[in-house]
Amino acid sequence: MLQVRDGDVAKLGILFERHHVKLYNFLVRMTNRRDSSEDLVQEVFLRILKYGHSYRGDAEFVVWMFQLARNAANDHFRKWKKEMPLEDAGDMPDQEPAPDDSLMHHEKSALLTKALALLSAEKREVLVLSRYQELKYEEIGTILNCPVGTVKARVHRALKDLRREYHKLSQDKP
Repeated sequence: MLQVRDGDVAKLGILFERHHVKLYNFLVRMTNRRDSSEDLVQEVFLRILKYGHSYRGDAEFVVWMFQLARNAANDHFRKWKKEMPLEDAGDMPDQEPAPDDSLMHHEKSALLTKALALLSAEKREVLVLSRYQELKYEEIGTILNCPVGTVKARVHRALKDLRREYHKLSQDKP
């Protein structure tokens, strides 16, 4: 990123190749909208190019990238507020190979996806960053601009709510 910041725009392609899947997975889990997430990935990389001069290098690039992604998603939500219902996004993309076609695994994954979509945006965000993106609490604190203790508390509360929603959904299942 430092090379991009210093004017070597060709290096942006390398950053895109390294991080676009991770960024897309984050955004699709946050929005539950594949089409919007694809657009937002492009928007984030445009912002990387536009605001690259502000990258200081004191935090990891991924942390800075997720901050840009949060801002782009928030801007998008404000702009399209009435057109952004949280719907089941179906099978979520992942960097790992597709899981077995076991019916039990598929049902549990679908319930978990639905339960995650029922959480508030703040709770969903902290879980996606910590569990799906596997960021450290310190990195999440930097992204969210809050202390590590606050991140831990938010993750704890979000997991508690996720368990409750998952349990409700599994009880409602015929």
